[in-house]
Amino acid sequence: MTAPPFPYPTLRLKPKADARRIRFGHPWAWADDLVLDRRARNLAPGALAVLEDADRQVLGLGTATIEARIGLRLIDADPAATIDRAWFTRRIADALALRRIYPDPFYRLIHAEGDALPGLIVDRFGDTLVIQPNAIWLEDRLEDLVVALTGVTGCGTIIKNGQARARQAEGLPDEITVLTGTAPDTPIPVPMTGAIYMADVTGGQKTGLFFDQRPNHAFAASFAPGARVLDVFSHVGGFGLACLAAGAKGVTCIDASDDALRLAQAGADAMGVAGRLTTRKSDAFAALEGIAADGGDFEIVIADPPAFAPSKQALTQGLRAYERVARLAASCVAPGGILILCSCSHAADLAKFRASCLRGIGRAGRQARLIHTGFAGPDHPQHPALTETGYLKVLAFRLMP
Repeated sequence: MTAPPFPYPTLRLKPKADARRIRFGHPWAWADDLVLDRRARNLAPGALAVLEDADRQVLGLGTATIEARIGLRLIDADPAATIDRAWFTRRIADALALRRIYPDPFYRLIHAEGDALPGLIVDRFGDTLVIQPNAIWLEDRLEDLVVALTGVTGCGTIIKNGQARARQAEGLPDEITVLTGTAPDTPIPVPMTGAIYMADVTGGQKTGLFFDQRPNHAFAASFAPGARVLDVFSHVGGFGLACLAAGAKGVTCIDASDDALRLAQAGADAMGVAGRLTTRKSDAFAALEGIAADGGDFEIVIADPPAFAPSKQALTQGLRAYERVARLAASCVAPGGILILCSCSHAADLAKFRASCLRGIGRAGRQARLIHTGFAGPDHPQHPALTETGYLKVLAFRLMP
């Protein structure tokens, strides 16, 4: 009997599927493009499988979830690779090497496909890692992953935040679990961009803090000395605290979450600038409408809302929401001031987002000049074939006097 060429089952693309897209770097095969015979349908979710094109040319090794829209995620070019603790160790060590540019151990350590670990998010907060294993193949190998993370980073505490929307599509439970060590009972102070942020790694949003805006915080802060700043959808004060650290005259943070605003206030307290921070719990749209009606004239206004267009189906409605934010926020900017607008919606590409912002600014009766286009920092590496890994877009405008 002839031994099979690989230690894994095989999935094949249909003849009409575009194999070149994958051969040229795209890491996903759509379920609709796979030949789903009886053997394929018997694959357990998350099983390893070799992907071939219709001519049986090997495209790589991946993890199969044929019931989902993404039928297979490629994880290794070697179809015979052993996906074990040593494999995870190599991938994590490679990711850590990129983060050596950060002087302090606070950054995104693993950015899913951007670090060749599909479905995995890991954020580092000193000695604590918060992981989001958002695919079933990771849940099945969680012990090897945790041991590898500990070995590479030396971190003593690892917390699993299993509350991402992506887990639902893979049938995974919604849970927060301490996998190793002891969860901190108080927020973790995070020094970043001259400010101090407070990260609630067990009860906050996502992993507790958003590292992706770091370079854009720094850009906003460069205009902050002596300025009055309005930070809308502020979360824990990302832009606002960076501006205070740079010498802003005063910052107003607006968010719908009491918990987030308390963390913003705690950050200002830790920095010794609490007297220059005002927090306000409010619906952001209502707050902007009120400030605009009162003739708000902040030198810097930042709006960093949640993803209004998380999918293509929500794109049209999401672009209208971004336009509305731009219109209201522009009405709060002093003549000659700075307006910074952000989108974390991967479905809204840069051109569409920019067009929505310009429509909103125009409808506010303002003239603008684009002075900066920002993205996430290098701890969020983009897979060039996946817009999902390059989701963040930041536009900074000068509104003309």
